[in-house]
Amino acid sequence: MADGSPGWTEKQTDGFSEMMELLHIDVQDQEELEGTPERDPAHCSKNVLRKQRHWQRQLAAKKSRRKEEKLRRKLNREFAPPQQSKRVMKAITRERLAEARSSGLKVCIDLSMTHCMSDKEVSRLSAQLRRLYGSNKKALQPFHLFLTDLREDSRLLSECVRMNAGFLDYSMEITQQSCLDVFPAQSLVYLSPDAEEALDCVERDKVYVLGGLVDESVQKTLSLCRAKELGVRVVRLPIDEYMQKKHNDKNFHSKILAINQVLDIMLTLCETGSWTHALSKWFPQGKGYVVAPHFQDSISPDPPLQCLLPENKIC
Repeated sequence: MADGSPGWTEKQTDGFSEMMELLHIDVQDQEELEGTPERDPAHCSKNVLRKQRHWQRQLAAKKSRRKEEKLRRKLNREFAPPQQSKRVMKAITRERLAEARSSGLKVCIDLSMTHCMSDKEVSRLSAQLRRLYGSNKKALQPFHLFLTDLREDSRLLSECVRMNAGFLDYSMEITQQSCLDVFPAQSLVYLSPDAEEALDCVERDKVYVLGGLVDESVQKTLSLCRAKELGVRVVRLPIDEYMQKKHNDKNFHSKILAINQVLDIMLTLCETGSWTHALSKWFPQGKGYVVAPHFQDSISPDPPLQCLLPENKIC
């Protein structure tokens, strides 16, 4: 070298060039590499060529994934049902609930037994009422709901207002009167797990009464005694007719359901006309019961929608 600095050997120059090539490949992102013209393989080392092939495979895979994602989105747009805005959905819900108040099946929650419950049980009942109302709002054929014997000075009303936002604005009837003061006795059908008669058909001109008790209440036959006190017909869900006990480690079996679970079963029955579908969908697995094997074949994944007309019975 003219300046007296140590010179580069040919081998050192080649090594430095190769290192710069590798560094150049490492810092490029995929988009930059995609637009870079392919190098002459004669001027690239094996390491550089290997990295080029690796990036090319990655780019090809990325292109393929993008193409598949575009196709999937296109198919979703073409075949998926149109999404309604929240405002539209709320309007549809209000319309359904308004129609239910004029022509829907009447379901009454008898809250006359809250004096038999602890504060904890009252709080759980309040939560069940919220879930019950939520299920009714979402239903295609909602019921006309009544809360009877709900007194202004009761622990339950205070807890419902405290726990459930907008409770007093729920689209249902709330009264301090008894169900006998609101409906004629002959129209009332009281549901109790201790009844002897099984509910076979849901009739349009009947009012179905659910006892407002939490599922862990230790007082046996309380709802049955209440129904007898009212002097009305009392029935149970047809659990024995459609279901059977299932073995479990705790050997636990119970037919006592929360009021929101009973309502879910009845809503599905009225929408599908199938006891087996309603029970298989909503009866909690932890209760130790399953639909009997000879009814399993009648459980449809997409049962037809029924229409509860005035002259119809859902059985």
